[in-house]
Amino acid sequence: MNQPRKPRRRFVDLSIYLENDVLSDPPPLAPRITYQKHADTLPEFMAMIPGTQPEDYPDGEAAAAEWVTLTTHNGTHLDAPWHFHSTQDAKNGGSRPSITIDEVPLEWCFQSGVKLDFRHFPDGHVATAAEVEAELRRIGHTLQPLDIVVVNTRAGSRYGNLDYLGAGCGMGYEATMYLLERGVRLTGTDAWSWDAPFSHTAKKVAETGNIALIWEGHKAGRDIGYCHLEKLHNLEALPPTGFTISCFPHKIRGASAGWTRAVAIFEDEADDADLKAGPAQR
Repeated sequence: MNQPRKPRRRFVDLSIYLENDVLSDPPPLAPRITYQKHADTLPEFMAMIPGTQPEDYPDGEAAAAEWVTLTTHNGTHLDAPWHFHSTQDAKNGGSRPSITIDEVPLEWCFQSGVKLDFRHFPDGHVATAAEVEAELRRIGHTLQPLDIVVVNTRAGSRYGNLDYLGAGCGMGYEATMYLLERGVRLTGTDAWSWDAPFSHTAKKVAETGNIALIWEGHKAGRDIGYCHLEKLHNLEALPPTGFTISCFPHKIRGASAGWTRAVAIFEDEADDADLKAGPAQR
């Protein structure tokens, strides 16, 4: 009896590390991780199991553990509409309280992915709807409701370097609304922020006096609620389409964001050799 062909899944990690001493955030907001080795936790174990001594534990070891100090916006994370503004959907049925990360529909977080390659745009550039439309035309894709659209910027190549926080283009209000009006509800970027870096925005606001430039991509969530991923990684390894993104956030009650291990999933047809080999030999 012939076995049915099963797809072979490949995974591409789209997440950065949570780690000490790598520039991923402004220093006051950086993650702090304290590592405990196996012997370090012996006092905790002996307190929980009275009467035991260090020699009662194999090789004098208990458990490795870590203490972690984070904001919900450290590492690769998913921002909820609550992060952007207290209300959402003013142009989508009427303004209502914004949802928090524990209320984000799970179906938003596991959908077909689309990559826009904006690495050629200079740092601080604010992408427009016309530029999004042109890139979609170039890659031959028509947006579908709930597509997860990720933006590959120059920032992806600068992660961990001193210029990372100011690197990459941002997505402006009209570019963001272009996506949302076509049913997209989850987007992402490999830059520190979905918007242009603050250093560039501050300069433009000072020059023009236009305060509408402040966080304009985020504030699109006032009109149509959506989520976005920030500090993605490895987007250059993705083709424009043909993969699924999984980015379920941690379930933090009432929070503005949640950490995620974002991955791209490819389903390739298994060949005859794979089927004969069986799972243990693949």
